[in-house]
This record gives sequence, structure tokens and C-alpha cells, in this order.
Amino acid sequence: MKKKDHLVRRYLVFFCGLFFVSFGIAFVTKAQLGTSAISSIPYTLYLITGMLSMGGWTILFNYLLVAGQVIILKGKVNWIEIFLQLGVTLVFGYCIDFGMWILSDMDPVRYWGKILALLIGCLILAFGAYLEMVGDVVMLPGDGFSLVVARVSGVGFGRVRLISDSVMTGAAAVLCLVFLHALTGVREGTVIAALLVGNIISIYTRLLQPVADRILPKAPGVPYRGRR
Repeated sequence: MKKKDHLVRRYLVFFCGLFFVSFGIAFVTKAQLGTSAISSIPYTLYLITGMLSMGGWTILFNYLLVAGQVIILKGKVNWIEIFLQLGVTLVFGYCIDFGMWILSDMDPVRYWGKILALLIGCLILAFGAYLEMVGDVVMLPGDGFSLVVARVSGVGFGRVRLISDSVMTGAAAVLCLVFLHALTGVREGTVIAALLVGNIISIYTRLLQPVADRILPKAPGVPYRGRR
């Protein structure tokens, strides 16, 4: 496969994954049992202010994470990576709003219906994350920030990401309690999604990796950042 064709395929797979991640986040959110950890602060700010859409707050929050990377790295910034993250974040935010619009009539009443919607959302979110991993184009700011902290601190990426997700969830919970007087944006669905999505990605990897390797075989001269 030619290098150019390979790059085009990688970008197509990545942006398909980005759409599925966004739609999965919207599905999890519409289940009304909280939202994913990385979306907990934007969703909470959306509930508190009503000034911007959930996607709008997602863009602003992720831009703060990009700024955090620049501050931490100081003079060792990979500006191509930074600009790619900024561009991808815009697409990510608008895709979340598109997903919320598509699901605008979704309003599960019974608790079992909310759980079912949450589980479907986790399946969609994990599939999107797997496609992003296969495309291997650029990290979303949440992953990028955790990776930068891991490199600077010497702590493992998985541990840093766990701490980061926990801090974001905790901050969102505090905001909910202070301004909404209820854990509206952070509930059991947030915990369930955190526990399930990574394991589902592992299942997708075992089942779909042979297909992914046929679609995106290693092309000469095409650098891989490492499948995450």
C-alpha cells in the first residue's frame, strides 16, 4: 500500500472513531445516569450555565487541557501535535452536539431503560475509541494531557489517566453539589462507563484486530505513534 493511501485510510478510520466516541458520549449522557469521566466537567458546566451547548463546553475544556500541555512542556512543545489536537477538538465538540441533537427525543423513563441506554452508549463509545486507536493519528487532549504528565513525572500513563479521570469526576461532583444541589452530572453511569469502556475496548481489540490489520497494514515510511 502506498504511503499516501495508507495515511488517508488512517485519517478516515480515526475520524470515524471520533464520530462514534462523540455519539457514544451523547448516548451515555442521554441515559440520564451521569456522563463519561472526561465529559463530566463540560456536561456539568452546561447544566449549570445553559450558556453554551455541551459540545461548546467540551471544546473550551479541552482547549484548557491543550494549554496545560504547553505550560508543562515549556520549550519542548511539539506544535504540530498541539495544532492537530486543537483541530480535532473542534470536530469532537460539534460531533457531540450533533449526537445530542440526533438523540434529542430520547428520554428513558424506567431505570432499566436508562441502564440499557447506558450500556449501548458504552459499546458505541468503546468502538469509537478502538477505531481512534487503530487510526493512530492524534490523541484527544484528555489523553494528550495525561501522556505529557506521565512523561514529565515518570508515572505510568494508565495511572495518570486514572488519577486525571478521578480528579475531573470529583471536580464535577463538587460543582454539581454547590450549584445544582444534586449529583446530576456525575452518577452511577459515570462509574459504570469508567469500568466498562476499557474492558470493552480490549474485547474489540481481540475480535477486530485481524480485520484492522488487513485494512491498515504497516506501510513503509509511515510512522506509528504506538497503539494506545
